Amino acid sequence: MTATPAQRRAADKHIKEKLDEFKVRVPKGDKERIQVHAEAHKESLNGFVTRAINETIERDLSVMQVKDAD
Repeated sequence: MTATPAQRRAADKHIKEKLDEFKVRVPKGDKERIQVHAEAHKESLNGFVTRAINETIERDLSVMQVKDAD
């Protein structure tokens, strides 16, 4: 189903107002490997990358808190 011009404008507005974008570069072949992994877990590539980043940040913060407590 093709989006109408009004739907496209609404989607573009949402992206501009609510989302940040950045480019990720990976070695040749890694994109496909990451895509296959994401699909195997019923996630989009974007969803998987976002989850991986957030989980890594949470883990790193936990490690830092443990080190600060020592």
